[in-house]
Amino acid sequence: MAEQILILDFGSQYTQLIARRVRELNVYCEIHPFNKIPEITPDIKGIILSGSPCSVRDEGSPDIDLDSLRGKLPILAVCYGAQLMAQKYGGEVLPSEIREYGRANLDHIDLHYDLLKEMTHGSQVWMSHGDTIKELPFGFEVIASTSSVRVAAFKVQGEETYGIQFHPEVTHSLEGKNLLRNFVVGICECSQNWTSDMFVDTTIAELKEKLGNDKVVMGLSGGVDSSVAATLIHRAIGENLTCVFVDNGLLRKNEFEEVLESYKTLGLNVIGVDSKARFYEALAGISDPETKRKAIGRVFIEVFDDEAHKIEGVKWLGQGTIYPDVIESVSVKGPSATIKSHHNVGGLPDFMKLSVVEPLNTLFKDEVREVGRALEIPEAIIGRHPFPGPGLAIRILGDITADKVKTLQEVDYIFIQGLKDHGLYDQVWQAGAILLPIQSVGVMGDERTYERVVALRAVGSVDGMTADWIHLPYEFLGKMSNEIINRVKGVNRVVYDISSKPPATIEWE
Repeated sequence: MAEQILILDFGSQYTQLIARRVRELNVYCEIHPFNKIPEITPDIKGIILSGSPCSVRDEGSPDIDLDSLRGKLPILAVCYGAQLMAQKYGGEVLPSEIREYGRANLDHIDLHYDLLKEMTHGSQVWMSHGDTIKELPFGFEVIASTSSVRVAAFKVQGEETYGIQFHPEVTHSLEGKNLLRNFVVGICECSQNWTSDMFVDTTIAELKEKLGNDKVVMGLSGGVDSSVAATLIHRAIGENLTCVFVDNGLLRKNEFEEVLESYKTLGLNVIGVDSKARFYEALAGISDPETKRKAIGRVFIEVFDDEAHKIEGVKWLGQGTIYPDVIESVSVKGPSATIKSHHNVGGLPDFMKLSVVEPLNTLFKDEVREVGRALEIPEAIIGRHPFPGPGLAIRILGDITADKVKTLQEVDYIFIQGLKDHGLYDQVWQAGAILLPIQSVGVMGDERTYERVVALRAVGSVDGMTADWIHLPYEFLGKMSNEIINRVKGVNRVVYDISSKPPATIEWE
């Protein structure tokens, strides 16, 4: 096992950012809910306690047995974690007199402490809390302060246990990565050897041991996740992997043929299945987004099961599940409030009787891309924008028909090809078009029209957890609008979505 940092999640919106920053240091880490602490094994070198939307003063707020952790491993308690530690050992946590949100500066830093090495006086940090630590417990000492927060950071005497009331993981904490490096590399003594090449070698070896001579079947989407996962499994077991690429009638224009062609370069054994009519029949009359997702998932499993039965002796199902899918499907308080169901996460129907193998379920999206490059997968696949599992079904608001799909495919093709032709595609994390369930009045020639409205969406992101809209040039947007309206029959209005995530999601459904 690789050395790792254990992150205990109390529900903070920033918890995944902590993991991102630790991994940027080439150190492996895992996020676990505070109420599901794993066994502390020798490969765990330190623990980070996250923030939380809760107050430690609230009845029923998240709580853990800190005595079982303190003194055994280095601990960095962030925001709520720091307040919880202070309160549990006799300190005082009270509501802040002034709510402490946003930028602040560390006016006092005691550089003698390893956590704060090489940080500068006045260092900008990001505060986000409604409570503050007024008094520390006996044996706790202040090691950093701001003008309004006396206990911005503390250390417990005689052990490598630290608490901070700011968030080092966000970019607004300008020396936050330095602080995390001090903790992870300096205090926890992690060797920073978790790289893409190491992941590839270790994963292939683990897959060989796990799968042996068993046969695996895997559904491909044409995206980077399933392509990288399939390549890893193929490197481990060769021809014992059979891949299935299903045309559900909800792919982009020409995508079925183009993706099948691209997989030939990877040496994968791929079966293409045209099931458009079967999916359209299952989706007929359905408008609810979650119902659409479930219908698509159900039919995909049925089609996939039909194909899997044609392969003798299959025991495993390969999936391209990645870490954000796993995290978003686990809550610190049991089943999470569903924003949307993840097509890669969840149980298989009993009738399939296949075990699941998910070689990427510890990686973020950008890490998957780096692994893909280490595997020398063509950049055309690695650099491909993410595409939702339910495809264009969740980019058509309302019910699904073949005519609507064809209309959206044409709009999407013009937009995506335009991004490529104008050198903008690689500047965008994800882009697509949405067919809206409304019509608008227009004028074409001397005639009044009453036709469809489409929205264009292009966002920038690192891993899809947060995203902001891309400021595409007005000239480009104008050209796209003109081409779409002129070339796609039935569309007379184009709008551009300028919403960020949060509060909006990347997809509309």
